[in-house]
Amino acid sequence: MSQPSKNVQAIRGMNDILPEQTGVWQQVEAAVRNVLAAYGYSEIRMPLLEKTELFKRSIGEVTDIVEKEMYTFDDRNGDSLTLRPEGTAGCVRACIEHGLLHNQTQRLWYMGPMFRHERPQKGRYRQFHQIGVEAFGMAGPDIDAEQILMTARLWKQLGLREVHLELNSLGTAAARAAYRDILVAYFSAHRERLDEDSQRRLGSNPLRILDSKNPDMQALIEAAPKLAEHLDTESQEHFAALRAMLDAAGVAYRVNPRLVRGLDYYGRTVFEWVTDRLGAQGTVCAGGRYDGLVEFLGGRPTPAFGFALGLERLIALLIDLGVHPQPETAHAYLVLVGAAAERQGPVLGERLRDAVPGLRLQVNCGGGSFKSQFKRADRSGAAWALILGDEEVANGRLGIKPLRGDAAQVSLSEAEAIARLRELLER
Repeated sequence: MSQPSKNVQAIRGMNDILPEQTGVWQQVEAAVRNVLAAYGYSEIRMPLLEKTELFKRSIGEVTDIVEKEMYTFDDRNGDSLTLRPEGTAGCVRACIEHGLLHNQTQRLWYMGPMFRHERPQKGRYRQFHQIGVEAFGMAGPDIDAEQILMTARLWKQLGLREVHLELNSLGTAAARAAYRDILVAYFSAHRERLDEDSQRRLGSNPLRILDSKNPDMQALIEAAPKLAEHLDTESQEHFAALRAMLDAAGVAYRVNPRLVRGLDYYGRTVFEWVTDRLGAQGTVCAGGRYDGLVEFLGGRPTPAFGFALGLERLIALLIDLGVHPQPETAHAYLVLVGAAAERQGPVLGERLRDAVPGLRLQVNCGGGSFKSQFKRADRSGAAWALILGDEEVANGRLGIKPLRGDAAQVSLSEAEAIARLRELLER
């Protein structure tokens, strides 16, 4: 006899979101949609797969994402394709391809899964979900401020208080290049104190050394030359204007000179909303300005600003703090007893949903005794059981019994039941 095969399981780092969890996801997503709509942002939807070249050009070939983390393969035509590790590059590609940036501004957002082959841990998965927000055609600090204020409004709407804003300015590409040379000289003089990752980054992306979490290197990093001391005048003025706007709006922040972001296309303003409640993966939302990316990918020079919000981390934080929205359950469960009731039940359910806007009604399916159906009604989370037996069908009546509390069951006409359900939904 052959051995039974093992159960097929999900790929490591790619998780199922179960029915008892999806309600929280839906309510967080709805809150994000409402806030974005209030600021005039429109949704765009891009493919999960893009040509690998897009990410190599936009993110940077010597970044950890491109070197180590992308899911890349050759298709049957021999083309190199990649599951998107982030959304900005695909959004820019779509805008250029469809002519969305010519002589116009755009405020766009998107939502969906991203893929990176990282070591799975709390708040970091190989398939993760982001909401991305991008604005094109606006060069001033006002759009920087708008998006930061928009995220602050979202936290308020979600009841989230345990996040803190960090800001920095990376300056122009020319200013960063000059600073890069200074930084390389500094770290090269202390090469023996650099860990393996930092030694590799010294020749490829030395600004990322500033973001190292290695405790043995913190004193060395703290003593490194500061980017703020080498910013160009225009970037200094842009950053000062942004800070003035946030001050006027009462948004608290901390200027973090070591905040550099991991993607090559950022310049000038960068920001992160961080928390200390999620361990090492404390960044909930992050973004900044990337004025050169559109031109670099073949479009006309276009200023741009955007951010990404990690849904797994945000939802984990809301659950940890006990402020997450509760999933929506049924308002009522329709119990059906007898052959005539089972025939009429689905039709009655349609009439009730038509007559009571917003009613969440589960109709019993699969038969079952009166007792077992009441158990199902209770497990559904419904507040009321609606009871339809053959006698109720014959007399045009419907029973209503509260499932929470000791109130008595009542028998009503259909019209009276509809009025009662409307009344109960308004409470």
